[in-house]
Amino acid sequence: MGFEIMTLKGSIESDIWSVEAETLPAPEGSFCCRINVTHGAPAQCCTHTFAHHRVWANEMDAVLDGLREGMVWVDLKFRHAFAV
Repeated sequence: MGFEIMTLKGSIESDIWSVEAETLPAPEGSFCCRINVTHGAPAQCCTHTFAHHRVWANEMDAVLDGLREGMVWVDLKFRHAFAV
């Protein structure tokens, strides 16, 4: 009998942006996190998906830090620190 791998997901949303974080299994029983950031009006929506640069021992830490990293990305984008 095989085991199904489950992931932990979290999201934070506003009217003009959203951040989603999803954990993925990493080597040696650790976890990594994929982050998806969406922003802009529906007609001009921009999406950016990236992997967090860290690996964690548990899923809760991975998804919480992934959400924080996504919020940093949103903050920098709205401060015009970079253009996408």
